[in-house]
Amino acid sequence: MVEEAAAFKITHVKESRVKQLDPENIVFGSLFTDHMLVADCIDGVWQTPEILPYGDIAYNPALASLHYGQSIFEGMKAFRNVDNEVVMFRPEENFKRFNISAERMCMAQVPEEIFMGGLKEILKLDSAWVPDGEDNSLYLRPFMFASDVYLGVRPSFNYRFMIIMSPAGKYYSTPPKVKIETEYIRAATGGVGYAKCAGNYAASLYPAKLAQEQGYTQLLWTDAQTHTKFEESGTMNVFFVQNGKLLTPKTSTTILKGITRDSLINIARDSGYEVSEQDVYVKDIVEGIKDGSVTEVFGAGTAVVVSPFSGVGFEGDDIPLPAITEKSISSVLKQKLDGIRKGKLEDTHGWVYKV
Repeated sequence: MVEEAAAFKITHVKESRVKQLDPENIVFGSLFTDHMLVADCIDGVWQTPEILPYGDIAYNPALASLHYGQSIFEGMKAFRNVDNEVVMFRPEENFKRFNISAERMCMAQVPEEIFMGGLKEILKLDSAWVPDGEDNSLYLRPFMFASDVYLGVRPSFNYRFMIIMSPAGKYYSTPPKVKIETEYIRAATGGVGYAKCAGNYAASLYPAKLAQEQGYTQLLWTDAQTHTKFEESGTMNVFFVQNGKLLTPKTSTTILKGITRDSLINIARDSGYEVSEQDVYVKDIVEGIKDGSVTEVFGAGTAVVVSPFSGVGFEGDDIPLPAITEKSISSVLKQKLDGIRKGKLEDTHGWVYKV
C-alpha cells in the first residue's frame, strides 16, 4: 500500500518483522526495523522523501562515495518513557551537528523538514520496534553519501540521505579496559576530527585491532602533536574524576562535540558537581590513578550512554581503576540522564522530544 503523508511518500511493508525482536537478547546493530527513509538531492534540489520497506539498495561501481569518502552519519536513540510514549533525546542537536559535518565534507545541507520530519514519520510508522527495558532503546542512524557516478576528485553534485533504525541494548556487557594510544592518531588540528564522517572511524580500526589483540576493549586517543593530552575514546567522549572534580577535554577541531557529553556536563553542574572542560594530561591521570586521586574514568556517547572503565593500559603497564558504586559520579549522572529520557525526572532543559 502506498500513501501520501505530508511531504513524504510512504510504502508500507506487507508484513511486519517485529516478532523477530527479543527485548531480552538484543545484539547492537544486527536487526533493523521494517522501514527506511530515502531522500535524494539532485543538482542541489531535494526530491520528495520516501519511506520504503527496509532492504538492499543498488549502487554503481563508480559511486563517488565509494572512492572518495564523502559519507557522514549521526547516532541517536528513541525511548519508551514511563507513560509508554516514544520520545527522542535532543534531536535538534543531532540535526545541527549533521549539517556541520556536511559542511566540512563539502556535502549538501539537509533541510530540517527532511531530517526532523523524516525521523518523526518513520518513528510513528515503526513505533512497535522501540523496545521496553531499562537499557533498551531504538538506535537511529541518519546518514548521507555522495551519489554521483563519476571518477574524479571533486565534491559530488548529488547526494542520498537515509534513515535506518535498529533496536539496541547495552553496548558493553562488562566495563571496558582501555589503552592509552601514543603512536597512532585519530585526528589532527585542522582536519575532520570534529565531523562525524565515515573516514574517522575507518582510520581508527587498525590501532583498535592492535589494542584488542593485547586484551583491551578500546583506545584512549591522545593529541597528534605530543601524545601528552587526552582527546576522546574510540566510540565516545571521555571524563575523569579527580579529587571529586569532573574533568573532560575541551572540544576542538579534533574532538567530536558529543551530545551525551554536553548533557552530562549540564546534569553534573545542576547536581552541584564541579566540572572543568580543560586540557587533561596523560601524566596527571596516570599518576592520579596510581595515587588514588583519580577515582573514575568513563566514556560517554549515544551508543554507550555512560560506560565506566575497569582499567587503563599505559606503556605496557595495566593500571586498575576502583570499582564503581551507586554513589560514583558516573552512576549518579547515568541515573539522572536515564531518568530525564524516560520521563522519571523533570526535563528542565527541554531536551525530550515526544514523537
